[in-house]
Amino acid sequence: MKILVAVDGSSHTQKALDYLVANRAMFVEGNELIMVHVCTGVPGHVARHLSREVVADYYSEENAKVLEPVKAFFEKQGVTSFSTQGRHGHAAEEILKAATESGAKLVVMGTHGHGILGRALMGSVATKVVSETDISVLLVQ
Repeated sequence: MKILVAVDGSSHTQKALDYLVANRAMFVEGNELIMVHVCTGVPGHVARHLSREVVADYYSEENAKVLEPVKAFFEKQGVTSFSTQGRHGHAAEEILKAATESGAKLVVMGTHGHGILGRALMGSVATKVVSETDISVLLVQ
């Protein structure tokens, strides 16, 4: 089964990664893990003043800041069968696109709980992902 794991470098992401590794028989062994990080897109009014190479380098660097520690964590845990994707744009939309494009059967996310209502329920990105997909979503708090 393909499992997409949305990562953002936060402590919430670390809890989700710890959960996957602690339950490796269920989530890791025999499954294909796809780690996805979405960095904020460069606004159009800024991007038009920069070369494509500068913007691409920015996205690459921002994604590497999150994905490299994830790679190191999994390698330290003995998990070597996973892939990474760096994307840019709106986090929930890009997570949904990545899940659909990869054929994921499960999306795993740590919850943030931004704002008063969000703290009571879950983060806005998690809310959007859960409400706009038919794919199963596992939220780790």
